[in-house]
Amino acid sequence: MTARKAVKLAEKPLYEGSDWNFDTIQRIYDTVEKVAGEELALNTYPNQIEVITAEQMLDAYSSTGMPLLYNHWSFGKQFLSNELMYRKGQRGLAYELVINSDPCINYIMEENSATMQTLVLAHAAFGHNHFFKNNYLFKQWTDAEGILDYLEFAKRYISQCEERYGQLQVERLLDAAHSLSRQGVHRYPRGSARDLKAEMARENVRHAQREKDYNDLYRTLPKATGKKAEPASARALALNLPQENVLYFLEKSAPRLAPWQREILRITRVLAQYFYPQGQTKVMNEGAACYVHYRIMTALHARGHITEGSFLEFLTSHTNVVSQPMFDSGRYGGLNPYWVGYNMMEDIARVCVDPTEEDRSWFPDIAGGGDVEGTLKHIWANYRDESFISQFLSPRLMRNWRMFKIADREKEEAMKVDAIHDERGYREIRRALARQYDISWQEPDIQIVDVDLAGDRKLVLEHHVTNGVLLSEKDADKVVQHLADLWGYEVVLNEVDDETKSSLKEHKARPRANGPRLAEG
Repeated sequence: MTARKAVKLAEKPLYEGSDWNFDTIQRIYDTVEKVAGEELALNTYPNQIEVITAEQMLDAYSSTGMPLLYNHWSFGKQFLSNELMYRKGQRGLAYELVINSDPCINYIMEENSATMQTLVLAHAAFGHNHFFKNNYLFKQWTDAEGILDYLEFAKRYISQCEERYGQLQVERLLDAAHSLSRQGVHRYPRGSARDLKAEMARENVRHAQREKDYNDLYRTLPKATGKKAEPASARALALNLPQENVLYFLEKSAPRLAPWQREILRITRVLAQYFYPQGQTKVMNEGAACYVHYRIMTALHARGHITEGSFLEFLTSHTNVVSQPMFDSGRYGGLNPYWVGYNMMEDIARVCVDPTEEDRSWFPDIAGGGDVEGTLKHIWANYRDESFISQFLSPRLMRNWRMFKIADREKEEAMKVDAIHDERGYREIRRALARQYDISWQEPDIQIVDVDLAGDRKLVLEHHVTNGVLLSEKDADKVVQHLADLWGYEVVLNEVDDETKSSLKEHKARPRANGPRLAEG
């Protein structure tokens, strides 16, 4: 670790007790910013701090944490559910909420003590902010500068649609679009970063392009002259099939959607894409933020900016956040991403400055290098959860956590311990845990494979089944129904074994009379 310069102790703490006012918040922020720069030299967006009430935090929960979003009945339902649980004491509220935008918006609760405000500013305004700005997934898939303007545009556009076409029609369209939002994401790298402002400016051009695509679709229809239908390979080429982004395909090619309906599908798709990196970086994002807030709070204490009592309050909160309930605890809910991420960050820092022979063998590139800040910032910028765990989970942590791997095979009557934390099991356990965070294992592989333009315009999709895990029948039938409502004709989803290519199950639906009102086809 690089040697640190001696720092002058503060003449008095930033605050005493738990009370705070806006002057205190400004003083805390300025000091945290200075310490963060000296300790970690973080690269962040400018920060915008918003103090909100519990009611406003519940409101933010209901709209997926966004500062402004269009209206939909499901957001109100979510608000009432969260509020009821909060009032009954069955759940608490987050101390902070942070938005990946430029400037980075940080919501802090007015009920927080002064120490908690210091902690959440270090955690969100500097930890999460740095991660958002520098991680390659966020740089590739989101536009922090344009997202706020785009949210305002989306809210205004959908409100205008409600006035013009009726609230019921818009909500039914949003119901269908929301059900497909997990299949509304481009999963492969983009050529350039998304620019939402430019996309809004090109709205008219996109409408014209959609009409062109619509015409292209029907130029492939057979004429009533007895000619043979286009072969499947030609249809696939004309429609760019197979297509994994179902919402994108509907937006471009659904025969009976009106232009305003295509625009609403695009809004839903853009927002789904905005959240796409967050699901792949939960462990790293929270681990980085926890590591940053711990470094900053420790430095504040060492420099005399916070008192012993405040530091003890911080340690209590920090310990609660990064704790891991055992499997037989009533609080167990799987692996806590804060716990996994923070402990791995601390372990990497240890490997950089105090490695063992085992560490030198497993991590020859970083062991003993001494550059903790540089190593961590490189990792935060260039990895996601799956690659982070598969690359940096050390044998030492696996031993400390007493990890082992259970094999639960369908054809075997009993489960079996497949690997334990020893020389033979380290790589197997690490590979198995990393796979739990692999997006290709978390999300079903569903693709549009054909459209029967020569006959009844049937849309055909395939779900490539891995490890014999089929879709939930109840959920799949509902989603296929929404898909049929948007397509306007029959839809078939085949579940196909990925290895043998045999059909395992089929879901069918035809559009409902009470679905979104479509243009006459």
